[in-house]
Amino acid sequence: MTGSTYRTISTNIPARLDRLPWSRFHRRVLIGLGTVWILDGLEVTMVGSVAARLTEKDSGLGLSAGQIGIAAAAYIVGACVGALFFGQLTDRFGRKKLFLITLGVYILATVATAFAFAPWYFYLARFFTGSGIGGEYAAINSAIDELIPARLRGRIDLLINGTYWFGAAAGSALVILLLSAVFPTDIGWRLAFGIGAVLGLVILVVRRHVPESPRWLFIHGREEEAERIVTDIESEVSQETGRELDEPGETLEIRQRRSIPFREIARTALSLYPRRAVLGLALFIGQAFIYNGITFNLGTLFSSFFGTSSGTVPLFLVIYAVGNFLGPVLLGRLFDTIGRKPMITIAYLGSAVLTLPLTWIFFKQWGGEAAFIVAVSLTFFLASSGASAAYLTVSEIFPMETRALAIAFFYAVGTGLGGIIGPLMFGSLIGTGERGPVAIGFLISAGVMALGGIAELLFGVKAEQESLEDIAQPLSVEATGSGGSGD
Repeated sequence: MTGSTYRTISTNIPARLDRLPWSRFHRRVLIGLGTVWILDGLEVTMVGSVAARLTEKDSGLGLSAGQIGIAAAAYIVGACVGALFFGQLTDRFGRKKLFLITLGVYILATVATAFAFAPWYFYLARFFTGSGIGGEYAAINSAIDELIPARLRGRIDLLINGTYWFGAAAGSALVILLLSAVFPTDIGWRLAFGIGAVLGLVILVVRRHVPESPRWLFIHGREEEAERIVTDIESEVSQETGRELDEPGETLEIRQRRSIPFREIARTALSLYPRRAVLGLALFIGQAFIYNGITFNLGTLFSSFFGTSSGTVPLFLVIYAVGNFLGPVLLGRLFDTIGRKPMITIAYLGSAVLTLPLTWIFFKQWGGEAAFIVAVSLTFFLASSGASAAYLTVSEIFPMETRALAIAFFYAVGTGLGGIIGPLMFGSLIGTGERGPVAIGFLISAGVMALGGIAELLFGVKAEQESLEDIAQPLSVEATGSGGSGD
């Protein structure tokens, strides 16, 4: 029944969800779904933290700096493939089914990583770990935006995406112990990946109690289930706050469908919203290039150019991660008050500018590793807010029926271009052993990030405190059936 109409219904569920005060229910969503970024932070930073150890002959793998870059690229390719594959399934079969399945894929693959015995096996395990995380992006971002009130969506999205760096800091701190003399050289790094799997199992238990998105349910012919879920949420919130909720606002007329044809999704993004499509690509390519290129290879940069020992590298990565975490935590509220467009522009262009003194410090070896990590942390304090806002942007500027696949598409294409080229480029530049080529890599990253800021200036969307249905009208709205007036 692809694309077929069930019937037209009238619903005020979006308005009812948007008017809710912050409550225990929203905290449950925050913990159950938002923790995926902790896992991603663990995974990406884990490889950066243990990179120096993996290049040692008695580690059990003995990878070169170039092979570390290949492993990073394999993870990113897997994330892109997983985002596209699971993204379309998320829009078709629902948010909840997929955010349980994708977490299961991640857990199995990261366990497999812990048992890596050869470079090819390590690449393969990293590919499937990435595919689980990529699928999580599509399912989780769409579910979060559809459950969080409009007035809080920006800061909550940035906070959730920022927890990536909490996972990064925690992973690096754990690696300090796991790479110490307490554990054999070929065991400590394996335990690091095992910890990610254990955390994934805990999150899986919590996530089972997060409901399906009511917005997805009423469009797909399950309005009674959507009504029951929202009524239960309202009852829980009323009991917690001890007061009656305000009357909901506007009502939508929805033409229900079982699924949306892929051609209609493609038309929506490329024909109806071409400016938003360019914006999404620019933001994702910029943040993916600078982040994946530098983060995956940061440990190798310290060991190769500053002579930092493999046991000390994680300490600097903790400092780096804390700087990244503080960015969206401290600046997140401003994305809902000052607005998306000025804040995203500042984050992208500001981090591009700060990359210039970072490059000078690296090239001139001024201040050693201490000055370098301070410069990196300041640069990514801004960059992390921009990167988090990229996910927020593409998850709210396209119609609900296309949300998960839109996230997947822009993540896959943007990250595919920026996130694969970045690690491979930096890996090969670091392999030269010369500071000059690596410094050029930093400058290229700054230029790509600046393009994202320019795109925001030209095509940014005023989405702060706006209902998702006002930012991009659902394709199933009876009034137009076209997903709004487009750009």
